[in-house]
Amino acid sequence: MTASAPLSAGAKNGFAPRRLLTTPAAGPFVALVLASAFFSAGTDQFLSGGNFSLILQQVMVVGTLAIGQTLIILTAGIDLSCGAVMAFGSILMARLAVHEGLPPLVAVLAGLLTCGAFGLVNGLLIRIVPLPPFIVTLGMLNVAFALTHVYSQEQTVTGLPGPLTALGRTFPVGRTDVTYGSLVTVALFLGFAYALGSTSWGRHVYALGNGSESARLSGIRVNRLTVSVYVVAGLVYGVAALLLVSRTGVGDPQAGQTDNLDSITAVVLGGTSLFGGRGTVLGTFVGVLIVGVFRNGLQLMGVSSVYQTLVTGVLVILAVTVDQLSRKGTR
Repeated sequence: MTASAPLSAGAKNGFAPRRLLTTPAAGPFVALVLASAFFSAGTDQFLSGGNFSLILQQVMVVGTLAIGQTLIILTAGIDLSCGAVMAFGSILMARLAVHEGLPPLVAVLAGLLTCGAFGLVNGLLIRIVPLPPFIVTLGMLNVAFALTHVYSQEQTVTGLPGPLTALGRTFPVGRTDVTYGSLVTVALFLGFAYALGSTSWGRHVYALGNGSESARLSGIRVNRLTVSVYVVAGLVYGVAALLLVSRTGVGDPQAGQTDNLDSITAVVLGGTSLFGGRGTVLGTFVGVLIVGVFRNGLQLMGVSSVYQTLVTGVLVILAVTVDQLSRKGTR
């Protein structure tokens, strides 16, 4: 029996731009265009290059988290711990560099590996014990949250060395300043879009999401694959931790408390099915931009943040409803 597996619709659509209109991201992309047109008509500031750069800065941390979240949801799992793991990784990097005197690059590496270790534990508990992803990651959320506050001693870490904040610096593109961190986020989206659409690992991820047992019968090492997905997602959360400290310039133990939900929101809005096996990373990028555009546009129009949250909630419900209806239509 070979290790190949039938591709899902999401895997077939993959990375090729010419197939964009047939992917689950097509609907969200149309929504993004319509939202942008609406806010462009509602405020003169929306279409400026500086505002677009600001939107990218505002979503780069959650967007990076959403990449890892997409990988896990494609396997029919979910990760409630991503924001807390990122927060612990950011505090670890900051304290090791500032209070322990480690070289910044060593501190960053330690943070990345620690976030990957959280993913390893999640993956092992989910596949080897096995336990439901919801329960495991809910428990890990509390573990990471507690460790963050214990290790930080409830203190914000300031005075970070230059290498830890380098990705928060900007460079000019025409008349617009763009952060290096925004480029890192975009590069990660493109890299994982290629990995999911054009590698055997990515095809196996889709196959796993379409059915664990059928994937196993196709010759896929399901346990190893699942653990690898959670480890890779953890490493991505580590990158998000670096982007967080780069953008804020501090190690904040209060950071990331709602980012787990925001990452799931972006994934769902981008057309990825919560039932696994269907969706794309580029769709998640569109979902992240939808969240950023709505929050930015409503803020420019003077709408209260409470109503921004309300609109986001409505969008999520609509996205899940569309997903359910499309699943019923394909049965």
